[in-house]
Amino acid sequence: MKPSIPKGTRDFSPAEMAKRNYIFDTIRRVFYTYGFQPIETPAMENLSTLMGKYGEEGDKLLFKVLNSGNFLEKVNREKDTKNSEQITPESSDRKPSSDNCSLFIDSSDSPSLNRLAAQLCEKGLRYDLTVPFARYVVMHRDEITLPFRRFQMQPVWRADRPQRGRYREFYQCDADIVGTDSLLCEVDLVQMINTVFCALGIRVAIHVNNRKILSGIAEVIGQADRLVDITVAIDKLDKIGLDNVNAELAERGLPAEAIERLQPIILLSGTDDEKLATLRQVLADSPTGLQGIAETEFILKKSSLLVPDSEIILDLTLARGLNYYTGAIFEVKALDAEMGSISGGGRYDNLTGIFGLPGVSGVGVSFGADRIYDVLTQLDLFPKEATEGTRVLFVNFGDTEAAWSLPVITHLRKAGVATELYPDASKMKKQMSYANARGIPFVVIVGEEEMTSGRMTVKDMQTGEQTKLTPDELVSMMTTTD
Repeated sequence: MKPSIPKGTRDFSPAEMAKRNYIFDTIRRVFYTYGFQPIETPAMENLSTLMGKYGEEGDKLLFKVLNSGNFLEKVNREKDTKNSEQITPESSDRKPSSDNCSLFIDSSDSPSLNRLAAQLCEKGLRYDLTVPFARYVVMHRDEITLPFRRFQMQPVWRADRPQRGRYREFYQCDADIVGTDSLLCEVDLVQMINTVFCALGIRVAIHVNNRKILSGIAEVIGQADRLVDITVAIDKLDKIGLDNVNAELAERGLPAEAIERLQPIILLSGTDDEKLATLRQVLADSPTGLQGIAETEFILKKSSLLVPDSEIILDLTLARGLNYYTGAIFEVKALDAEMGSISGGGRYDNLTGIFGLPGVSGVGVSFGADRIYDVLTQLDLFPKEATEGTRVLFVNFGDTEAAWSLPVITHLRKAGVATELYPDASKMKKQMSYANARGIPFVVIVGEEEMTSGRMTVKDMQTGEQTKLTPDELVSMMTTTD
């Protein structure tokens, strides 16, 4: 059988992992600088934890996990007692795919059989890190101190259609603050976003909006109860265009008059101050909308003072399709690369309340490590040292030479220099070819002459230059060479 992996997943080579770890290490350092503490949560969550938190479209993208044990056998036995055909993944009304292994049975089955079938998938792979974090806060409320600043860097899974920049398994790097509704947290996150991308060398635009503004817009066009439909549709504006967004709004049941009234609002142009001034007039009769405007103005003004050189934009088409956002929302796009958002987040006021702990507001941001990787690759921004592995290879001429080399290798490793000894006394050509294939910059040759003099032959593989060095001189060179 030819080996393969599921679509939307990837293997990573040592060189790719070195680049990925550069991203993770950079983001992790910034997280620590801003006072965030690390946690981890399981890859699987109970479906009751995940379902209903992401909206209708998000729920469709959940990977459900078929229970282990004899659940299918139990279903089949009960079906047998009713002289019906067995229920199997092949004979169900809808075949479970690799994306969704729920078992569907027709309505003629008994209530008890339906309940049993519902038990087949009780768990799912996490869709994001925010909902599991809210669950974590509720379960560990007595162990944490509010406000709680946490970061989390783990993979998530979505049963999406794989395409460029979109994967079924990918890493998120999240930082959240819960236990306070202070807008200084949003300002802190905007500053942190800027710090991360400056450290990575990526020029970005930080788009800002507020779900309260969107709620106010829904009110003034007479569709206050259709906020989810509106936000899900306009969140796709940059992907599918205005005409398709309008078509989707119509499909979702919005009347033509409401769609027409929505156009000049979501396409509002001008400076941020001009947009806010216009919105104050448009949303004058919406207290919720006016609150959103005030919050947004605070965030924009404070952030522009702290990071004056960054591009922070009020973007009224930004909606962030997830249902749990209630206040400020963010999205970050690279200015010099064609890619979707590479970071995003926002304020959620009652996500913990769903799990029984109301009144704990939170705000967070997520960095998409995989898309950041693609941007850095596209722009050739990975630093050389990020991909360096072994720096020094000792040639192996035999047991005597290897024994002489081992203490020197240990000395180099203690100094933090990645060093290895070729394991076999193979031909010199083979060992040199290995060094070239691995991109090892220095090769050390220790033969009879070198052992007698105590000075090793060190070859620079890039220039071909050879020098004679003592072990201490070699360590000094390796620890001072750029």
